[in-house]
Amino acid sequence: MLTPTKKIWHNGRFIDWQDATIHVLSHVVSYGTSVFEGIRCYRTPSGPAVFRLQEHVRRMTDSAKIYRIEDLGWSRQQLAEAMLELVRVNGLDSCYIRPIALRGYGEMGVNPLKNPVEVYIACWAWGKYLGEEALSEGVDVC
Repeated sequence: MLTPTKKIWHNGRFIDWQDATIHVLSHVVSYGTSVFEGIRCYRTPSGPAVFRLQEHVRRMTDSAKIYRIEDLGWSRQQLAEAMLELVRVNGLDSCYIRPIALRGYGEMGVNPLKNPVEVYIACWAWGKYLGEEALSEGVDVC
């Protein structure tokens, strides 16, 4: 089960985990208009280290442009800094970071362009992706 952290970053502000909600009729719910990344942050002797942060942020913003979410409202550098600050705010030294850009609540229909862009960043402690026993017991992929 996912263990909540204290804060999630939403459109430039840190909000409480439980307050990170979207409306059921948001464009993303009906049409899937979102892009996301999955980024690991590892404990090191010199503190938390995010794996290939700039590459992940670049891939997310490139994906957003392809999906016609051209303007996220923040630069790549600002998004990267927000991710690092979120890890600090939540007191994590090893975690998973999930930035998500989506089309929110506005108009219904297949054209997403009149719906607002929202950006969320969450992070939480997460052990081995396939579970602690994956190496010793193997993984069923079927």
